[in-house]
Amino acid sequence: MTVDYKQDGTGAAIKITQRIRQGGAVTLIKIAYRNIWRNKRRTFFCIAAVGIAVFFIVLYSSMIEGMLKNIIDIVQIYDLGHVKVVSSQYDAENEYMPVQYPVSDGKSWKELAASIKKIPGVRAVFPRISSLATLQESTTKHAVLWGLCIEDEMAANHFNLTDRSDGLLEGRWPEGGTNECAIGRVFAHKSGLSVGDRIPLKTVSAQFSDKIWSPVITGIFNFDYIKYDEQFIIVDIERLQRLLVLGEGTQSLVIFADNEKESGVIAAKVRSMLWQGNVVTEWRDNYWVAMMEMVMPIYMMIFLVFLIVASFLIINTVVMIVHERIKEIGMMGCLGMTRAEIVKVFFFESLFLAMFGAFAGVIVGGVIAGIGSVYPIRMGDMYGDTFSEMPLGNAIFLGISPFIIIRAWLLGVVVTSLFTLIPSLKSAFVEPVEALRR
Repeated sequence: MTVDYKQDGTGAAIKITQRIRQGGAVTLIKIAYRNIWRNKRRTFFCIAAVGIAVFFIVLYSSMIEGMLKNIIDIVQIYDLGHVKVVSSQYDAENEYMPVQYPVSDGKSWKELAASIKKIPGVRAVFPRISSLATLQESTTKHAVLWGLCIEDEMAANHFNLTDRSDGLLEGRWPEGGTNECAIGRVFAHKSGLSVGDRIPLKTVSAQFSDKIWSPVITGIFNFDYIKYDEQFIIVDIERLQRLLVLGEGTQSLVIFADNEKESGVIAAKVRSMLWQGNVVTEWRDNYWVAMMEMVMPIYMMIFLVFLIVASFLIINTVVMIVHERIKEIGMMGCLGMTRAEIVKVFFFESLFLAMFGAFAGVIVGGVIAGIGSVYPIRMGDMYGDTFSEMPLGNAIFLGISPFIIIRAWLLGVVVTSLFTLIPSLKSAFVEPVEALRR
């Protein structure tokens, strides 16, 4: 006897079941994809929920990445370089900026720098001196004299991180060995000083004697780092050495590497070649850099909370789908679909919603983060002096990268899909006969 599939309902059911079996997962995926567009309003809200969560993950990841990059840049450029050498006495009292403890190895700083430059991977070695000063005829009473090899330093680093420049706004930098200085824009504004004015000040030499000095302001700078713009006076290091009676000594040697990842190797080689009375510090040892790297897992937990909240909306939606389509589930069972196949259909529906939502989130978040990587956020205008101790510049560029985009998308898809497994499994335990009665 031949079965006519066009007239026999049972035969049609068998034929449909056979097609599903032959098509395998591909057929189930097609069914799931068609199902999500049967109720476009519900689909839109699910995609929006996941998209918003992933959008915030991209945005916050980019902001944290940008803040970490800004802190690292400031620590490296203004303080430690990639490796910094100071004497052990200075290291113990560094908060007072003592000048009586120069780097010592029986050589002048130039000889030490020449020896360090021979280490493979070292790009530059600069001496630096910081000394506290009291201003005598100014509304600003205290400042820091910062002695640099100005021409070499400005050629090697961008002190203004926003404009990628030396930061000079007006005038010129002090010339070598002269009684000249440059001050920050905030310092100039608060003190009412301008190019051509003198700054009478007093500092203490390495011999503990008071030194009175009145350098001429030749330039005003804007480093976009409030601490330096407000407190620091840049002078030529040779002139400051004479003023502080340091001879050819220097308070610190700052080493810059070709690749910051090699700083550990360079630091080890510097330690091996210098006297043990010196302390060699790597940029990764900075308190703020270490703290930011430690709190990164906490930020990841916050990102996961966003996803979990969005996932609950998906769970509720899938539960409603199961409830609203109870007869459809019964029909699937009557057609011969197994529980595993029914679970896969509903799971694939949830997976599609998660994928589309995560894709929308990374697109919108990526565009905004991309704009933020070109046009910085003026953090200093928002927090003012609140975090003056934190090495954070006024302008923060968002840090966007393919890794952030891919990670956010995967988190959105994986977390949301896992949270929808329970309602997907619920659909498999609806008895076909009971489902058809409802």
